[in-house]
Amino acid sequence: GKRRRQLDYLKATDIERYRSILKALNLRK
Repeated sequence: GKRRRQLDYLKATDIERYRSILKALNLRK
C-alpha cells in the first residue's frame, strides 16, 4: 500500500526517522 512505499522511501533517505517510526508502530500493537 501507500504507507509501505513511504517506509521504503524513508528507509532509503532517513533511516533514523524510519527506525523511530517502526518503534512507534511496534509499541502500538
